[in-house]
Amino acid sequence: MIGTLNALVDLVERSAGEELDIAAFAHGQGTTEYHLRRMFSALAGMPLSEYVRRRRMTLAGAELAAGAPNVLDVAVRHGYGSIEAFGRAFRAVHGISATDARRDGGPLRTQPTLRFRLSVEGSTQMDVTITALPELVLVGHAAQVPLIHEGVNPRIQEHIAAIAPEEHARLKALSDAEPGGILAVTADVAPDAPEGTTLTYLHGVAVQSGTPVPDDLDVIRVDAGSWAVFSAKGPFPETLQNLWAATATEWFPSNPWRLRPGPSIVRYLEFTGTHASCELWLAVEAA
Repeated sequence: MIGTLNALVDLVERSAGEELDIAAFAHGQGTTEYHLRRMFSALAGMPLSEYVRRRRMTLAGAELAAGAPNVLDVAVRHGYGSIEAFGRAFRAVHGISATDARRDGGPLRTQPTLRFRLSVEGSTQMDVTITALPELVLVGHAAQVPLIHEGVNPRIQEHIAAIAPEEHARLKALSDAEPGGILAVTADVAPDAPEGTTLTYLHGVAVQSGTPVPDDLDVIRVDAGSWAVFSAKGPFPETLQNLWAATATEWFPSNPWRLRPGPSIVRYLEFTGTHASCELWLAVEAA
């Protein structure tokens, strides 16, 4: 995977003004676009689309600062069909207009070419179990919330607080499949979505495919397949968020598995408010 990510970076450099076919590239590398985008985002700290934009605007800015005579020519050379679209992207990256950059030479923000390296340290101890499940049916109360990478998500807290205690008891009584108990489910988020992107958060339980589901509950269905179950214990939410990052930096690059489309599921085994013992369930397939 590390070699594949570096090959992807090289492709970005060779294709300054071309549309990138990430699906075809991933297939040629023996992986999937979904897994490739998830790993790139986790390891680079930004979505692939954002990295491509930053690199192209870095090169475009250098051309303009060097006195390129025509802004439209620069825009086309870096994959933009209109000055308007190019101008919006340029200002979003550099904070100034393309015309100002050509006239004043800057200031410009630079995105260096990324290079991925694997440091095999085993710094995060992970207890991992691979388990196969039939079709997974997740039922409960869903809400649309923003993606937040670090710290507590206040929208999720508000959603959970609005669920009455007796409703928690009803959900627990419905649970009749693995993973058991009350679950925190995040779904409907792109594999390399930036922070702030809207996703679906479901507070609920897993049930068997034939279990009757009350009409007032939301349902998420996940195809049968394998799951990697990571166990963690420590301060909340730092431990869980660090575990998620460690799966990308340490576990996936050194194990013959890759992510498949599906939600991420957290099962809390013990929760005190500041500390938690939990499991992170990720849908996987053989790499």
